[in-house]
Amino acid sequence: MTSVMLATYPEVFAGGAIIAGLPYRSANTLMQALFRMKGHGGPSDRKLDALVREASNATDDWPTISVWHGGSDTTVDRSNAGSIVRQWQKIHGVAGPPTREEIVDGFPRRVWCNEIGRVVIEEYIIESMGHGTPIQAGGTKGLGEEGKYMLEVGISSTRHIAEFWGLTSARGR
Repeated sequence: MTSVMLATYPEVFAGGAIIAGLPYRSANTLMQALFRMKGHGGPSDRKLDALVREASNATDDWPTISVWHGGSDTTVDRSNAGSIVRQWQKIHGVAGPPTREEIVDGFPRRVWCNEIGRVVIEEYIIESMGHGTPIQAGGTKGLGEEGKYMLEVGISSTRHIAEFWGLTSARGR
């Protein structure tokens, strides 16, 4: 759903977080969606770019994108995270490898910056995590409670997404 909202209403959203999701319009039917969720098939990178561009009249000022995915997700294959990143790389004009890679709370974070140095895409792949939203419930940074799809993995996607969007007093990224 996040991919749909960001692609079709980019003028409404300054940013969006896609957690364990699919690229925008990578599937048009339930069977295609199930196939894509398993990491099979899907539109080319060129087509994924065109699908977003055709979804609205936007020409610039696209939303920033935060992508989170479990490396052990058996519901939505992790390859979808890479497809999402590549879809938005084309939109933001930041092709190629990440601008930088760092470790945040013990997990890898990859970022792509635009020509003025602003981070427009970030990606976290949490290797040991299955399908769900990563949380850090305990400790001084704890937020929320573990549940069926709220997975205690030692990093809070909520906290880091808020920081990425500049909604907290944490240092800007």
